[in-house]
Amino acid sequence: MSEQTEQPEQTVPGGSGDSAVTGEERPEERPEARLERAVRAAEQALIEFEIAVETFRVEVENFSRLHHQKLGPMYTRLDELDALIAEAKAARTGDAEDLRRARDARSLVMPMPGVEELFHDWLGSEGISDDAAAMLTDRPVRPPERVRPSEEVRRLYRELVRQAHPDLAQEEGERERRDAFIARVNAAYGRGDEVLLRELAEEWAAGPVPEAAAPGESEELYARLEWLARRKELLSLVAKELEESAIGSMLRMAPDDPDRLLEEIAEQLLAQVSEREAELAAELAAE
Repeated sequence: MSEQTEQPEQTVPGGSGDSAVTGEERPEERPEARLERAVRAAEQALIEFEIAVETFRVEVENFSRLHHQKLGPMYTRLDELDALIAEAKAARTGDAEDLRRARDARSLVMPMPGVEELFHDWLGSEGISDDAAAMLTDRPVRPPERVRPSEEVRRLYRELVRQAHPDLAQEEGERERRDAFIARVNAAYGRGDEVLLRELAEEWAAGPVPEAAAPGESEELYARLEWLARRKELLSLVAKELEESAIGSMLRMAPDDPDRLLEEIAEQLLAQVSEREAELAAELAAE
């Protein structure tokens, strides 16, 4: 009952006997195939870099806004206390130098209004603000609650950008559609709007699927690589400016928890306010 059936000899693919099994040679790789792989790799690397730059830009913008909202009153209080201390000292001594310092300190409390102050933060050097645009279009104004959006918001944002990035388009019409869509994605990410990002993900999934582009010629692929390299250089300049800005430098001090950095600065400012108040009380008591 242990009859054995003789099995035909098999060869391992890639071995010396492979051609004996297939009876034909492997098709040669197209000359452009390696170049196409390089282009695709460069596209993905550029998209990842753009995601990193944009997420850092949002953190810088949110940190700047929250810094102004949460710590601005403390800075104003410190300026006011400095003015009061200088004025109390000038009133006590009557010294000309003390009087000048008192005037200088008071001038810092009430600076001349700039463009943004005159237009109540509606208009700045970059044009109309996001909040103003939201008001004019009946879109709810949602100032950021944190410097860094939640992890889920960041995950949704990255996935959407990887799927819908304009650089993946092969036709101008498709690029324009992706440009408009990514602008909405960036705006939602800047506000940390998880609900809207999920809606945008559903919208993109239900949208038209771009047709696969036919393989391009070598010249087109080389031109594509050159364009990607130039784009990377421009993004590197943007990233450098962000990192070297005052807010960017502060963020680099606390890369893991920028929101905690705001709390630490607030604690330091509160301590300075207490010191100034004690100094003012001592100055008034000396009159």
